[in-house]
Amino acid sequence: MPISLQKGQKVSITKGNPGLKSVVVGLGWDTNQFDTGGDFDLDAAAFLLTDTGKVSKPEDFVFFGNLKHPSGAVEHMGDNLTGAGDGDDEQIKVNLSLVPENISKIAFTTTIYDAETRRQNFGQVSNAFIRIYNEATGEEILRYDLGEDFSIETAVIFGELYKNNGEWKFNAIGSGYQGGLAAICANYGVETE
Repeated sequence: MPISLQKGQKVSITKGNPGLKSVVVGLGWDTNQFDTGGDFDLDAAAFLLTDTGKVSKPEDFVFFGNLKHPSGAVEHMGDNLTGAGDGDDEQIKVNLSLVPENISKIAFTTTIYDAETRRQNFGQVSNAFIRIYNEATGEEILRYDLGEDFSIETAVIFGELYKNNGEWKFNAIGSGYQGGLAAICANYGVETE
C-alpha cells in the first residue's frame, strides 16, 4: 500500500523496497471549470542538484525542451498540453543507479506555461499530486496530494528525491512561487533568457 504524505513529510523509498533501481514520478492535476477559457498547459520538470542546491550545468534541468539527462538517469516522458483525462498527466523516469555521484537531490516542479499572458495560476488548479511508483512492478510507493492552498502562484515545487546515508528518500515540499518557470530556474541556478 502506498504511503500518503503530508507537506513537509520525508520517507525512504529504498528502505522498504530492496533492489529498487528505477522509479517513475507521475504528476497530475485537474483545472477548474471557471478558468480563463484558455487551455491550461502545466509542465513538469526535474532539477538535478548538487550539495549547493543548484544545478552544476544546464543539462541538469530536465523538461520538455531537454527530455533526457546526459547520464540517462532522468528522462521526461513527454509534454501533455492539456492535462485532460485521469491519472498521471506527465511522467519523469528516474534510474536511481545512474544518478551521477555529484547529484544529491532531484527536485520535481510544475509550472503553468505562459501563465501571465493567459492570466492563470495554481488557484485554478485542483487535485494536483505527485506519486512515485516502481517502474519494474508498477507498484505505487508513495503519493503526495498538494491540496488547495495556492492562489496566485504560477510554479510549485512538489517534492524532491534525495540521497541520505546510501538511501533514497522523498521530501514532500509543496512550495509555491510567483514568476513561473523563470523564478524556479533562478532558484536552482539555471539561467533563462
